[in-house]
Amino acid sequence: MSGPSSDSPVWVDAFTDGACKGNPGPGGWGVWLRFGEREKELHGGALDTTNNRMELQAVIEALGALTKPCQVRVHTDSQYVQKGMTEWIAGWKRKNWRTSAGAAVKNADLWQTLDAAAARHRIEWIWVRGHNGHDGNERADALANRGVDSVLAGHGVA
Repeated sequence: MSGPSSDSPVWVDAFTDGACKGNPGPGGWGVWLRFGEREKELHGGALDTTNNRMELQAVIEALGALTKPCQVRVHTDSQYVQKGMTEWIAGWKRKNWRTSAGAAVKNADLWQTLDAAAARHRIEWIWVRGHNGHDGNERADALANRGVDSVLAGHGVA
């Protein structure tokens, strides 16, 4: 896997989350990036999406915001994302984006985008229990909900 050398001085913590009002329905993603003393918040969303797509989009946006290869700790409350990247993706790629049962991988477009974004970095995938008082996860969740609200407001829905 390409990426930074193990002596790369830059460690980034990326706290990511997705949210959906209805599944499918309007959704949002949120990211809180922390690197040293610097921080950055990102959020956005889509009008008609799923929670899993927003979870994936959050990580894609987090990695896309990094301007150079980094060592990244991705903190997610999505076992779908964490297991997808650490356990399932190699098999999906070997099987041309098919599951072990032969079905097309759901959200393959986002998995492929995430795989390409992740290739630039050395990533540690950390699962955290959602809505359990974890500061980074709570902040990412608030940003994801802000993403949902901005999508709804942009379409005249309060």
